[in-house]
Amino acid sequence: MKASIVNAFLAFLAVAAASCSGRAQTPPATGAEAAPPGTVEFAAGSPMLTELHRATVTVADLPTEEVVATGKIEVNPNRVSKVLLPVGGRIVSVAVKVGDAVAAGAPLLTVEGPDADAAVSAALTADANVAQARAAIVKARADFDRATDLFEHNAIAMKEVISAQSAMVQAEAVGQQADALREQARRRLAVLNLSADDPRPQVVVRAPFSGKVLELSIVPGEYRNDTTASVMTVADLATVWVSSQVPESYIRFVQVGERVDISLLAYPGETFSGHVSRIADTVDPQTRTVKVQAEMKNPDGRFRPEMYGRIHHIESTVRTVVVPSAAVVERDIGSVVFVETAPGRFVQRRVTLGARAGDVVRVTSGVEAGEVVVVDGVMLLKNLVKAT
Repeated sequence: MKASIVNAFLAFLAVAAASCSGRAQTPPATGAEAAPPGTVEFAAGSPMLTELHRATVTVADLPTEEVVATGKIEVNPNRVSKVLLPVGGRIVSVAVKVGDAVAAGAPLLTVEGPDADAAVSAALTADANVAQARAAIVKARADFDRATDLFEHNAIAMKEVISAQSAMVQAEAVGQQADALREQARRRLAVLNLSADDPRPQVVVRAPFSGKVLELSIVPGEYRNDTTASVMTVADLATVWVSSQVPESYIRFVQVGERVDISLLAYPGETFSGHVSRIADTVDPQTRTVKVQAEMKNPDGRFRPEMYGRIHHIESTVRTVVVPSAAVVERDIGSVVFVETAPGRFVQRRVTLGARAGDVVRVTSGVEAGEVVVVDGVMLLKNLVKAT
């Protein structure tokens, strides 16, 4: 009776010891091999398994060389217009305000003044000169025909025919000059979008392309005579440029046309892509950097000029095995991960790591693609095994 009680107590101690070591909740059968060092086993249905989250080892294309530089969003210089007044005069109306979106050809402002009146007057004068020149040509040709007929009947001398011919040629030359001046006056009206029939001409300045009004320095009622000063800035923000200062020692890794990844302070956790559009031809002597500009599409208008962020220039990529950085734990023997080799069975395995890339880390040896590693609960497993 005493022997059976002792055996039952020893069996209880064995089960308790196995539970504390993290191995199966039931003792191994007689003659079965014990789990090797660095292995943690849990019985099927153990609540400990719900504390462990796994991920599959994958292969990813990661950069071999990478340059990271601070960047700032700028307006695409190829799609920005400084609006000027085509004529001097009084500002009749302003149809937009800062921040408005405008379509190509939409009216921006209206101006009237003596320059517009002069353009209409010049067109009317040119039309009158053409009519007068054509009448003179008709008369000169009739005089030449009459002189030719009289000369053929020996009624006048040859010099009178020559004189009539000279007058006709001169009249035709004056007519050509009048036509040229009228065409010039009409083109001037077309540029100003005016009509010669308008008794009080007003010039409407229109948007050169679709975009947004970024600056406005004019109000109705003002009189502006300087046609070289900008009164408004319209920019097409469908694409923007991201400028960065790359150290000259790394500029060899950046090429025009290459893809870059862009992260912005305004949108943490998001990554956007662009392409290098320009590399400066000179080095800044103060900072020893080269200005690099990348073009980025902005269809939704999320990217605004003067936003700050970071630009990642990638020279080339290579396919490599990666694991989530949370799966790696440091021990005395080095970096290790816990690989699930069978349901409920986790083996500690030493790995050789490369550079980290975001949320993953390169693995040069120790695991292969397709294996399953623990990413959440690693510290629990670490406490259940001893380093080997």
